[in-house]
Amino acid sequence: MKEVQSMDVRNIAIVGHGQAGKTSLTSAILFDTGMVTRLGNVDQGNTVTDYDEEETERKISVQAAVAYAMRDKVKINLIDTPGFSNFIWEARLSLRAVESGLMVINALEGVEVQSEKLYDTMEELGKALILVVNKMKKELADFDAAMDSIAASWGKNAVAVQLPLGKGLDFTGVVDLLSMKAFQYENADKGTFKVVDIPADLADVAQSKREELVEKIAENSEALMEKYFEEGDLSDEELTEGLRRAILKRDIFPVLCSDAVANIGVHQVVDFIGKYAPSPLDAGEVAAGEGSVKPVADAALAAQVFKTISDPFTGKITIMRVYAGTFKSDSTFHNISKQADERVGSIFLLQGKNPESVDKVYAGDIVAVAKLKETQTGDTLGVKGKTALFPAYKFPISSISFAIEPKSRDDENKISNAMQRIQEEDPTVRSERDTQTKELVISGNGQMHVELVVNKLKRRYGVEVTMKPPKIPYLETIQGHADVNKKYKKQSGGRGQYGHVMIRMDPLPRGKDFVFEETIFGGSIPRNYVPAVEKGILEARVKGVLAGYPVVDFKVDLYDGSYHEVDSSDMAFKIAASMAFKMAMKEAKPTLLEPIMKVDVFVPEEFMGDINGALSGRRGRIQGMESKGKNMVVKALAPMAEMLDFDPQLTSITGGRGSYFMEFSHYDPLPHQLQKKVIDEAVKEGRVKEEEE
Repeated sequence: MKEVQSMDVRNIAIVGHGQAGKTSLTSAILFDTGMVTRLGNVDQGNTVTDYDEEETERKISVQAAVAYAMRDKVKINLIDTPGFSNFIWEARLSLRAVESGLMVINALEGVEVQSEKLYDTMEELGKALILVVNKMKKELADFDAAMDSIAASWGKNAVAVQLPLGKGLDFTGVVDLLSMKAFQYENADKGTFKVVDIPADLADVAQSKREELVEKIAENSEALMEKYFEEGDLSDEELTEGLRRAILKRDIFPVLCSDAVANIGVHQVVDFIGKYAPSPLDAGEVAAGEGSVKPVADAALAAQVFKTISDPFTGKITIMRVYAGTFKSDSTFHNISKQADERVGSIFLLQGKNPESVDKVYAGDIVAVAKLKETQTGDTLGVKGKTALFPAYKFPISSISFAIEPKSRDDENKISNAMQRIQEEDPTVRSERDTQTKELVISGNGQMHVELVVNKLKRRYGVEVTMKPPKIPYLETIQGHADVNKKYKKQSGGRGQYGHVMIRMDPLPRGKDFVFEETIFGGSIPRNYVPAVEKGILEARVKGVLAGYPVVDFKVDLYDGSYHEVDSSDMAFKIAASMAFKMAMKEAKPTLLEPIMKVDVFVPEEFMGDINGALSGRRGRIQGMESKGKNMVVKALAPMAEMLDFDPQLTSITGGRGSYFMEFSHYDPLPHQLQKKVIDEAVKEGRVKEEEE
């Protein structure tokens, strides 16, 4: 393909709530611009950007995918992003790599939850916003209602630049309010249309809406406003430049309409992007280090990775936005984040999963590279000593965890490498071995997210696992004092075994773990046996007497005992100490401790009461509330055991508008009435014997 200059690049993240038609619109754009010969269909599983097996089966996007379209000399880089909450972080990350977000609104639903969240991200990042009301050929589609919803959510900056021709199943084209022309589609499957006069029944409405649009454009420039008041209109050139400037400054959010599946209005969407969406040169400098980077091709290379694909067949593919300089094939660059050089062979553009080799790309473009060794998502790439570090990406904290168990020993050996590959492309996935329960725990942004990881393990890497809620890492401790005298004596011919210890056991403050003291007076136990006594205690504390959980926050004082000159040994004293520990623990009022989590719940204010009630119903203790942007944050402490299934309840209460994260805080005593259930379960699992209770 021909080289594309920075001024001719348009970087667009296609974002919005799930099922709004983002992937269908991406497919229609690629078809309209001749990049593909067949109009892809989500239901048929043949779109360019939903190429993962999970996506074709579920009929939803679960990852961001890159493609590009050409209209005349303009190259439109498209990032098709997920709209479901479990994967919305990919859309947020993609918005960092573009100048504009194309927000797709479902004509049947209006503005929905994830669209609101993505709007907030775009506002925070200062990205241009273009809206497309999609699915206009559905029976209950309502452009006016969608516009009301948009205005209610995002105010007067949202202005229609098109009107639909026909309503619902009779939607056949669009009216362009800038040119005051109508585009009537004749063969929607092929995307062919003809330019016609605006129908008489729409003429007055179109004229009124055009006046609103022109006035809105004029408002953003004193010179244009003055001319508009004097002459009542603006020239085509003034409208074009005025609208481009207003979109860049976020003073206007233009609203278009289409039906991507029917391929109506898509050609006009592409034209609008090419003509009005900002180029990298329009957007200007990007913050880096303590300064900024200018989007010029003859500067030092500066790029940032926004997506990594890890595939067992094609290997690792790194996708990056070039902010400055020229990125060339067969070159070496420096990973500023890792302080490591990387050798580049071929570079290519992507159409979904399909690569197209190129020799170089200039500042502002998006490019992919294969098999980089050190580079990960978020890394800055460039020239050592010249390229400043771009701001790091903020990945969401995983909110839900499941334990996974390989079905075979062979799978257990493969799982570590497989998880490493999965985490390369999805940094929000966490996996760790619980040191107490020994379970491998995977954490993600929701149950669907973790299920996706489990499916990837099987399909990509041949690792089959079962998924279940993680075991709660309870602990045991004591609440009282014990004084124990224990003698271990064994004679079985020849040399016997003899160890005798007298210990006191007392509780320690929470978090102090374990203290061992020796206060023997008079040498009743030789000092060389004292370490064996401590070792016996340490080994015994791994399994408490109530439910077989580790014992913490206690002190043992070895104050007396006796020994035998022939039969005593380290082993005998270790066994005696272990037996003494168990006896002492039973006497010292043992109890179970449960992990308490620090929980932050982010919800709109109207849900505060319900969320407080939900947390209280989970034995949560509200610690405070504060305002954060448009949301309120409820801060609470709640038992881990009660929070494992909080995610679906939060979604149900807030309609998907809430989010939360939690992290370990401390341990507290498990209420007495709940301890029996844990102990009974331990007996059932064989962690302790019934008589040990």
